[in-house]
Amino acid sequence: MSENSPKLVLASGSPRRKILMEEAGFVFSVVPPQNDEVEDNSMDVRDLTALNAKLKAEEIAADHGDSIILAADTLVLLGDRVFGKPKNEAEAKRMLSDLNGETHQVFTAFCLLRESNGEIFQQAVATDVQFKKLTSEERDDYHNLINPMDKAGAYAAQEHGEKIIDQFSGSMTNVIGLPMDEVIVALESEFGLTP
Repeated sequence: MSENSPKLVLASGSPRRKILMEEAGFVFSVVPPQNDEVEDNSMDVRDLTALNAKLKAEEIAADHGDSIILAADTLVLLGDRVFGKPKNEAEAKRMLSDLNGETHQVFTAFCLLRESNGEIFQQAVATDVQFKKLTSEERDDYHNLINPMDKAGAYAAQEHGEKIIDQFSGSMTNVIGLPMDEVIVALESEFGLTP
């Protein structure tokens, strides 16, 4: 990135998103948003993730107007039920139990925003994930290996995912929290920014 390239800001406290952006070769700063995520089960999951990603981007853009802000939001959909981050251990156990042996979708929406000239780009990506059928002891063992509390659906594909995921169809980085193929294309095509 040249010196007169616009600065890139990752509006996220997620260590997973930070690692994905670093692995892709981007130079960026991290500014986690402080706003609460909207929880509205009456909204379509694509619209809900897109709304939350946009709200996060707008919050950070207020103080970084000339930078390109990248924000994202991830939710899990099982049938018509939306799973965000569990509020407590009991809910984390319930989520993993409900997903057990089932195929669900992971939706991540990302928002790219440069407030100074009104540029905005949004996209939502879905990945199908098939879980293995595990005993309650195996699910507990898995939760003992990770921290399920900051993860949509109470699991992490990148942390011992082989213990719970049978297969997936689509973007693996989307399941981790940021669909990197789509993010890279959008940054280059919409903002002229490359790693």
